[in-house]
Amino acid sequence: MKELLRTNDPTVIAFATALLEGEDIPAFAMDVHMSVLEGSIGILPRRLMVRDQDLIAARVVMRDNGIEIPEEG
Repeated sequence: MKELLRTNDPTVIAFATALLEGEDIPAFAMDVHMSVLEGSIGILPRRLMVRDQDLIAARVVMRDNGIEIPEEG
């Protein structure tokens, strides 16, 4: 799996996941339960992961919908 995006904003994760589901691209949110360790103050980012073979298509979906993602490299 490859990291598609990383954010502290849970609404971005939810929106991105819904967009990917609409394109039949499976996604997995990681670090969603880290709030137990941080005290629910939102300082630890959450990651959205996709399969290696879906990364390029997922990046296109994010860009087409105005979600900024880091460039690979």
